[in-house]
Amino acid sequence: MTAKRNRRKQTQSLQERLAAFAESARERALALPPGKERELLLQRAKQNEMTSNLTDWLSAPVSPRRGNDHA
Repeated sequence: MTAKRNRRKQTQSLQERLAAFAESARERALALPPGKERELLLQRAKQNEMTSNLTDWLSAPVSPRRGNDHA
């Protein structure tokens, strides 16, 4: 028997969700004393921001190259 997937309609874009998580993780990290948990939250926030930037870059329209007609 195959398991039924739990599908959910996303109301926010991936970039919005990543940015929201990064912001909340930073806020939670700033409320914590210096330590491992705080560093993990800050690292995850940074990773989410980088992922959002990468997703923006990958979804950007491609401009044609000039002066490079041979492949």
